[in-house]
Amino acid sequence: MEALQLKPRAPLFVARSLALARRYVGRWGLVGALAALPAYYGLHDLISGYQAGFVGGHVVVRHDLTQLGFNLLQGLSNGAIWALIAMGYTLVYGIIELINFAHGDVFTMGSFTAVSFWTAIGLGTATGTLPLIGGLLLTLVVAMLVCGSLNVLIERVAYRPLRSAPKLAPLITAVGFSFILQNVGLLWNGGSPVGVSDLIHENATVIHISGVILHRADLLAFAVTAPLVLGLTWFILRTRPGRAMRATAQDPEAARLMGINVDHTISLTFMLGGMLAGAAGLVYALYETTVWYFQGFEAGLIAFTAAVMGGIGNVRGAVLGGLLIGCIQELSDARLGPQWTEAVVFGYLIMVMVLQPRGLLGEETREAG
Repeated sequence: MEALQLKPRAPLFVARSLALARRYVGRWGLVGALAALPAYYGLHDLISGYQAGFVGGHVVVRHDLTQLGFNLLQGLSNGAIWALIAMGYTLVYGIIELINFAHGDVFTMGSFTAVSFWTAIGLGTATGTLPLIGGLLLTLVVAMLVCGSLNVLIERVAYRPLRSAPKLAPLITAVGFSFILQNVGLLWNGGSPVGVSDLIHENATVIHISGVILHRADLLAFAVTAPLVLGLTWFILRTRPGRAMRATAQDPEAARLMGINVDHTISLTFMLGGMLAGAAGLVYALYETTVWYFQGFEAGLIAFTAAVMGGIGNVRGAVLGGLLIGCIQELSDARLGPQWTEAVVFGYLIMVMVLQPRGLLGEETREAG
C-alpha cells in the first residue's frame, strides 16, 4: 500500500527537477550559446591570427580583435534595418495577433518609393551635402507616409472584415496581399535587381578606430533607426494613443468598454508599422544600392525571425532580435561562408525557442499575459 502511494510522487519529483534544470540551462546556457560564436572567433584571431593583406609579396598575419570588431559593427548596422522591419511585425501581432505576411512587401514598396522620389527631385551623386541631406529627409518622410498609408489600406480592406473570422482566414489573406504587392513591384521595376545611385558614397570612411572602420552606410542605419526606436518607445509609453494601443493589446473588449476606439487604434498600429517599414526601405536602398521586387520576402522572413527571437509583441525584443541576427549573419558570411548563413540563423532561432519559448525578453501578448 505504501509503495502504491509513493508512485505518483516520483514522476512529480522528476518533472520538478526537469523544470528546474531547464530554467537554469535556459537562462545561462542561452547567454553562453549566444556569446559562443564571437568568443570563438575572437580567440581564433588572437591565437591563430588572420590575414590582413600583403606586404612585399608576403602575407601579413595579425593577432588582434580588429576583424571581429569590424564584423560586429557591420552586423549591428545590418541588424538595425532588420530591427525596423521587425518592430512593424511585433506591433501588429501584439495588437491583433496576426502575422502580417504582407509587411515585408510593404518594405519593398518603401524602397521603390524612395528611389523613385529622390530620382524625381533630382538627387544624384553630384548633389551637394546640404541639398542631399534635405532631399533624403524629405524622401524619408514621403516613404514613411506612403508605406504607412498602404498598410492602413491593407488593414481596412483585407483584415478588418475578417476580424471575427477564424484565424486562418486573415492569415491566408495576408499571404494573398503579399503576392499582390510582389506583382506590383514586378510591374514597377521589372524582375531583375536594379542598381540605384550611391548617393551617400556608402563605403566612405567616417570613423577609423584601431582598424575598425565605420562607413557612411553604417552611420545612416544607426542615425535612422535609433531616433525611430526611441520615438516609438516614447509614443507607446507616454502618449494617450500609445496607452490605447497597450490597452487594446491586453483586452480589446475591455478597451472598447472604456471608450477606446479599437478600430482606430488598430489602424494607427498598422500605420506605425508601415512607416517603420518605409524608413527601412529607404535605408536598405541606400545601404545596398540595389532594389528588387522580391527583396521583401527574405527581409520579412529575417525580420519576423528577429521578432520571434526577441519575444513577439515586445518592441525592445524586436530590436534586440534584429541586432543579434545581424551580427550572426555577418559572422557567418565572413567566417563560414554565405551558403551557411540561413542554417546558422535558424539554428539559433530553434535553440532560443527550445530554451526560451517566449523569446529573449518575453512575449507581450494576450496569451502570454
